[in-house]
Amino acid sequence: MNDEIKRSVPSRSHGRKTIRPTFKPRELMTPTPDLHGVWKAKILTLFPTAFPGVLGESLTGKALQDGLWQLETIDLRRFGLGKHRNVDDTPAGGGAGMVLRADVLGPAIDHAMDGITGNWPLIYLSPRGKPMNQQMMQNLARADGVTLLCGRFEGVDERVLQHYGIQEVSLGDFVMTGGEIAAQAMIDATVRLIPNVLGNYASTEEESFSSGLLEHPQYTRPADWNGLPIPEVLMSGHHAKIADWRTEQSKAITKVRRPDMWDAYTKAGKPEK
Repeated sequence: MNDEIKRSVPSRSHGRKTIRPTFKPRELMTPTPDLHGVWKAKILTLFPTAFPGVLGESLTGKALQDGLWQLETIDLRRFGLGKHRNVDDTPAGGGAGMVLRADVLGPAIDHAMDGITGNWPLIYLSPRGKPMNQQMMQNLARADGVTLLCGRFEGVDERVLQHYGIQEVSLGDFVMTGGEIAAQAMIDATVRLIPNVLGNYASTEEESFSSGLLEHPQYTRPADWNGLPIPEVLMSGHHAKIADWRTEQSKAITKVRRPDMWDAYTKAGKPEK
């Protein structure tokens, strides 16, 4: 099993409730009875109103409405301390910024993971984490769900990551103000791989990264635009030639734009031509 997403023994099914989510995007992230066997994302965040955000639109939004996946936000401020619900403090040893407290995050994580069984990763969106990739999303889509911790400020108390064995995952080699955007990116890339979310499952098999290569160029009508015609082979109706052309285009683009992917592709024994 791929070590990017840890797995555990799944629980036995006892039937699925027939309750469906409301169709209003804002209400889709409020507490609702779980649909058994439906992939779910739990989000620990200081900004619950950031969700569902773009996830409530287009195909992911429709799939959310149709009960193909579920979303739950957990406001970290609920677990804050004192009159002002403080969630952070200054870094031990000095330094700029603030750090999310362990005695706030601990109870929040316990609440989020209460009753969770099966294959359910706990992930912290962090710039020092393992970069997101398509294989990771495929593994997540096969899980029962995921709990995502969105950091803020200078990050979270390291003891929390160690105590819960939290996996750190990064959207890229840059720093953002928080993990909410990264969380939405991860959920979007995962949900679209869940059966029946996309109308044509074959499209997920042909796109970038699925074969170890970047995707080939795409064209549609009109046949000629600004003096630029669609490549003749794509208009030929010869499916074998079209498939060969697309493969060669994918290889050429990958070799130029992502030499790291090209090296991995060739080292895996894939044909260069």
